Amino acid sequence: MRNVTAETLTKTLLDYCGPDTDPRLSFVLERLAHHLHSFAKETNLTHDEWRKGIALLTAAGEISTPERNEFVLFSDVLGLSSLVDMVNSPPDATASSVLGPFHILDAPELPVGADLKKDNAGDSVIVQGRVLDTKGQPIAGAVIDTWQTADNGLYSNQDPEQDYYNFRARMKTGADGRYAFTTVRPAPYTVPDDGPVGELLRATGRHPWRPSHLHFIIAADGHRTLVTEVFPDDDPYLDEDAVFGVRTDLVMKYRRCDDPETAPADIQARDRLTIPFYTVDFDFILADRDGT
Repeated sequence: MRNVTAETLTKTLLDYCGPDTDPRLSFVLERLAHHLHSFAKETNLTHDEWRKGIALLTAAGEISTPERNEFVLFSDVLGLSSLVDMVNSPPDATASSVLGPFHILDAPELPVGADLKKDNAGDSVIVQGRVLDTKGQPIAGAVIDTWQTADNGLYSNQDPEQDYYNFRARMKTGADGRYAFTTVRPAPYTVPDDGPVGELLRATGRHPWRPSHLHFIIAADGHRTLVTEVFPDDDPYLDEDAVFGVRTDLVMKYRRCDDPETAPADIQARDRLTIPFYTVDFDFILADRDGT
């Protein structure tokens, strides 16, 4: 088209789309083009700044691997990942949070009360709770997929010294909706900052730290799958998570215990808990599949 101007470019781009374009794609593209072009005009984006932006994206592609996606990391540190979680979280259910890059699909299936600590270093922690619907009723047969770092701040698929399935499990709730396992307190850690994301963080005076957290994916028939994390209330990075993953209802407390006789009977590691040990009690609420 001739005589395209800064004022008509956005509409011209959208007019180029064919009549059979999927309506949702058309809407998303229209909004993306509008905001992207508005950004360039509002900032008077220079050629040099544009080239630096392209170079940053190119570097993100070059450093990405099947185990590390720098584009997802950009989405995380710019808050987009968390914003998508927030706008898609049902209001009466447990808040969702970022998935992160270290989940694996084939974690072992273990019973409620399983011992994930085994011979790993760290104080014993019993994590337990229930999976409930929005009316407060227990959900039987919910599948809980959990994973975390060791106390060195590394996930098992980052650390060749760990077993590949270390601190990973899937378990299914019974009629009471209960889950439980023994683990250790995971350590805070930094997001990868040796690439373009790290350059951005340093250029803006930001740190790369995430607070300690436990990951969960919870799925149950008739309910929306929940992807989330829970965070301790005493973590130094709780209020400055590099990827904006913390929500008020995802904060929990580690409670100290000195008497192993108080541990639930189904805890496999009941007879070999460290003294002291700690407990975490946290219930998850799942929305119905239709969002209620």
